Order: sequence, then C-alpha cells, then structure tokens
Amino acid sequence: MQPSDLTNGPVRPLLRSIALPAGIGMFCNTLFNLTDTFFAGRISTEAVAGLSISFPVFFLILATGAGLGTGTTALMANALGARQREEARLLAAQAISFGLLASVLITALGLVCAEPLFRWMGAKGDYLATALTYIRVIFFGAVFFLGSYSVNAGLVALGETKTFRNVLAAGALLNVALDPWFIYGGFGLPALGLAGVAWATILVQALTYAYMLTRSVRLGLLARDSWAMLLPQPRVYADLFRQGAPAALNHLTIAAGIFVITYYVSRFGDAAVAAYGIATRIEQVVLLPVLGLTSATLAMAGQSNGAGLPGRVREVWHAALREGCTVMAVGGLLLLLFAETAMRWFTRDPVVLAAGVPYLRIAALISFAYVFLFITTSLLQAVRQPLYALWIGLYRQVAAPLVVYPLLGGWFGLGGLWFGIGVVTWSAGLFTLWWAQRKLSSKFQVPSSRS
Repeated sequence: MQPSDLTNGPVRPLLRSIALPAGIGMFCNTLFNLTDTFFAGRISTEAVAGLSISFPVFFLILATGAGLGTGTTALMANALGARQREEARLLAAQAISFGLLASVLITALGLVCAEPLFRWMGAKGDYLATALTYIRVIFFGAVFFLGSYSVNAGLVALGETKTFRNVLAAGALLNVALDPWFIYGGFGLPALGLAGVAWATILVQALTYAYMLTRSVRLGLLARDSWAMLLPQPRVYADLFRQGAPAALNHLTIAAGIFVITYYVSRFGDAAVAAYGIATRIEQVVLLPVLGLTSATLAMAGQSNGAGLPGRVREVWHAALREGCTVMAVGGLLLLLFAETAMRWFTRDPVVLAAGVPYLRIAALISFAYVFLFITTSLLQAVRQPLYALWIGLYRQVAAPLVVYPLLGGWFGLGGLWFGIGVVTWSAGLFTLWWAQRKLSSKFQVPSSRS
C-alpha cells in the first residue's frame, strides 16, 4: 500500500482535492435518490409518501454503515499519519468482516421492526403496504451497503475519494435506466411498482461493492494476505467498536430524528410527508459540498493527529470552515430563489408544493449552521474524540425536537414545525463550535497556524 501523505503541503488546495471528488460522489448519490423520488412520483403521491416514510427505516442501514466508515477512516488515518502501515491494512480488512457480521444483524432487526415502526409513524392500509414492499427488499441488500462503506473507509483514509465518486456516478446513471424498467416491467420482467425501485437499488449497490473490492486490491489496500486478516480479532474489533459505535449511534440519532420529524409532519397529512421527503432530498444537494469537506477534514486531520501535528489539525479545521461557509452562501441563495422551481421537478400537487416550498426557504437560512456542525464534528472524530457526535446528535435529533416541534408546530402549524428545525440546528451548530474550541485548547496547547 502506498499511502498518500496528507500531513505536508498547503492545506486548502489539498482539502479541495479530496473534498471535490467526495462532494461530486455524494451529489451523484443524491441524484440516485432523486431519481427514485422522481419515478415514485410518477406512480402516485401515495408511492412518494411510502418512499418518504421508508427512509427513516432505511437509514438504520445507512447509519450503521456511515458509523463504521467514519470510525474506520479515523483509525486508519491516525495509523497512516503515525506511519503504521501494517496496522492500517489490518484495520481495512477487519472493517470488512465487521461490516458483514453487522449486516446480518441489521437485516434481521429491520425485517422484524419495520412494520411496527411504520404503524407508529401513522402508516396504515395501502400506504403501509406500499412502504413495506419497498423496505423489505432494501433490508435484504444490507450486506452490500455496509460492505461498500467499510471498503470506502480505507480509501478515504488514504485521501482517495475519486473511486467512490466514479462508482456513484456510474450507479446514478444505471439507476435512471433500471428504475422505469423495474417499475413498469418489460423484456420478461413483470411490473414491480415501488418494489422495483428497491430492487434497482440493491442491484446497483451489489455492483458497487464488487467494483470497490477490486479497486482496493489494485491500490494495495487489500492483498492476498488480507483475506486471512478478515478473521475477527478481538483487539481490532474493540478498537473499531470504540471509535465507530459513537459515530454509528450519532447517525442512528439522525434516523431517530427522522422518525420524530416524520411523526409530527404526518399529523398534517400524507401530502406533508411527501413534501418533506422531496424537500429534504433537494436540500441534500445544496449540502453536498459540506459533506465532501467533512470527508476531507476527517482524513487530513486524522493523519495530522496521528503524526503529532496539532497546528495542522487546527489549520485543517479553520480552512474547512471557511470553504464550507463560502459554498453555503451560494447554495443558500439558490434555495431562496428557486425553491418552488426545484419542488416542481418532482410534483405538481399544489398541496405538496404549498408544504414543501416554505421548508426549502427556511433550510436556506440553516445552511451555515450545518457547516459548523458537520465539519467540527468530523474534526473531533479525527482527533479520536468520537463521543461528542453522539451527545450532540441526541440533543439535535431527539431531546430538543421533542420539546420544540410540538410547541411551534402546535402554535403555528406546519410552518412553525419547519421553523423549529432551524432553532434546533442553529443552537447545535453554535454550541459545537464553542465545544470544539474548548476541547482543542485543552488537548493541543499550541497556537493555531494560518492557512
């Protein structure tokens, strides 16, 4: 394995070189989700609502994979920064087997819990049946999702984000062809409806996993002796769990938060749920550059921390915050100006439009808070302080919403609920900035450098 050295050279150009491919890859992944939403909307509003209410349950898979990936990247980046190459290779192999075992548990748990969770969120009748036909297929493909996350974690630790960008771009294009074919049938395939969207997703994800394994072997991240390293080793599993579990639980708080917000949104009807599902996918597009910067921050700050370079850790953090605020100034303005136009790409239902457009305009005002929150949390994970992500996640996704959402939603209706999301997110973002500065001041007693 020839690791990329992220501990030398100008910070901002290197940050961009990692963040840009990562952001483009996430953009392609969001296009994938938007394609699913687009074709579901051509089936019916009920299908869009079924897809939207399925997302919190689907997110259980994504949260577990993202947590495993974040923890693995942080550990590998620190090992690479400390020039412990064999430890990094062992971590890469152990993460794969850890992900395979976790996928079995997630599939079993999801199949058992999906229906009760949907009922708790207010789904019933055909609405419930539609959501179940989609999510049951998705859970059978959990092994491919978690496998892809675990392999990509090693690549990100090397600063190599182009592979995931390329495979996500190819997957998004393939999904455009597979969705209508699987939904409406043809060439010997029966019409599958919304379940066809799930089957298309699983097929693309399986191909993604296979390609990324091949690519990792070519890059030397995995080799012939890596297969022997797949056997569970308690020490490494414990390290992965300690670093990855808080990150996974943080992502699971996002799933819990989606359950909470969906529960309150569903009080305003199926059209409001559909509007929320569409609007959040549009919002994701605007946030993608920030998510790319979180990957770059995790890799660069992780290697710098492993190499014992606290000044560079701070420099990476400050540069990432500046880059994030710059791109969000543009993205927020676009959301304000083109909220209705963006919504009309996915629905013509006037009730759905009336609910979704105000959400996007409020989201434009929250964008800087996401910069502070996401990038700073990633920095803390890079310096092996993963627990903060869990605590702030519990506040932002569960504790504060259970107080703020019913209060503002009850007083001001659906618009008050959207405003409540802003209140919660801004309070979390500002507190995270203060907390990180406090922690770094105690951990690194050196002056920050300039980028």
